[in-house]
Amino acid sequence: MAKFPVEPFKIKVVEPIRQTSAEERAEILRRAGYNLFAVRAEDVYVDLLTDSGTSAMSDRQWAGVMRGDEAYAGCRNFFNLEEAVQTITGFRHFVPTHQGRAAENVLFTCTVAPGQSVPSNMHFDTTQANVLARGGHPVNLIALAGLDPTLHAPFKGDMDVARLEAFIQETGPENIPLGMLTVTNNSGGGQPVSMANIRATGEALHKYGIPFFLDACRYAENAYFIKLRDPDYAETPVLEIAREMFSYADGCTMSAKKDALVNIGGFLALHDEALYQRVCQELIIREGFPTYGGLAGRDLEAVARGLWEGLDEGYLAYRIAHTRYLADRLVEEGVPILEPPGGHAVYLNVKRFLPHIPQSELPGQALTCALYVEGGVRGVEIGSVMFAHEDAATGETVYPDLELVRLAIPRRVYTQAHLDYVVETCRTLYERREEILGLRYTYAPRLLRHFTARFEPV
Repeated sequence: MAKFPVEPFKIKVVEPIRQTSAEERAEILRRAGYNLFAVRAEDVYVDLLTDSGTSAMSDRQWAGVMRGDEAYAGCRNFFNLEEAVQTITGFRHFVPTHQGRAAENVLFTCTVAPGQSVPSNMHFDTTQANVLARGGHPVNLIALAGLDPTLHAPFKGDMDVARLEAFIQETGPENIPLGMLTVTNNSGGGQPVSMANIRATGEALHKYGIPFFLDACRYAENAYFIKLRDPDYAETPVLEIAREMFSYADGCTMSAKKDALVNIGGFLALHDEALYQRVCQELIIREGFPTYGGLAGRDLEAVARGLWEGLDEGYLAYRIAHTRYLADRLVEEGVPILEPPGGHAVYLNVKRFLPHIPQSELPGQALTCALYVEGGVRGVEIGSVMFAHEDAATGETVYPDLELVRLAIPRRVYTQAHLDYVVETCRTLYERREEILGLRYTYAPRLLRHFTARFEPV
């Protein structure tokens, strides 16, 4: 029987939520074009759409908000954040941004030329879109273990380093402006990357003079998984593990809306002085002056404090166990998930949940809609809507290996009763899975279509 962890905090402020009827939700969904992004939050009962920016901030962070220095240039909160970023990551330079995709936009604008390729274990949606928007080619080289939803392995987010080296030789280092590694690997089920793999990925890229960047939005969770699953690090403090992770890279992008426990914010950090100067010019054009980067001083302070809170080992133990509880309960009820669970979300294995719906009829999107109608639970599709693409040579649609629905758990927000309710909703739906029908597009943009596409039942 799954055991729920004891929270290392107590609740000080509450926010009411409202349950609607299944009939109301069916009509809400129809008006939203069967896209959960278009549903009002007040019409959602348990919101697992994302763990990005949905954390409950601490009393210490809220106190920091009241210490916001709103000077346009050189506010004290910038220097507090600079100290935190440099102490944790070791990178010499950093600029704040309003969120992670802004950091990606600035980085790729300064580095990626049309026709160049950016390899990664698995790019997430905004990373992929920012590479494509620069005319580049995002390439996923995840180790094969990461493509098996039923395989229990400790580090399923790893890069296939042999494939990476072969790709570099085939493509040519001059056509690869940088390589990336997402820790943890969100597109692949929130799976961690091992320290050995981070080191080997850096060595492979540096062998050919290619800069190496981490997508570090969940770096603290990844560091804690290394502590849990690698015996060599069992007695190593998480902060030291994180520092070693960053030591193998030349820079990182981060959405602080994840492991820094804030509602808005991000940054780009790096060593290269010349690239830093170009980044600052791009930042001024797109985000703001380099000491605020699109954020208020109060937001900078919340990030500075949240970075340290996100590394607290008591909190991380709770966070990982909290997610594990939801996964274990779903497995107990026979609901198919991607195993083992990652740190920030549980991913429903759609190919096993809805084997009767082909990927051409968007089964992941169909399942998110069914979850909402059944119980007011909002998840997000990580599958054919988000990642299917047209083959440039044949014109045929290429579907992703993994078809998932992510149930992302906001940090310090939901209780055991909420998670048990999600389990009951999934179990009931799984018992009636044959009734779920596929969907087709009525509208879809070229990039990041999952945010604004509209659908109708097949």
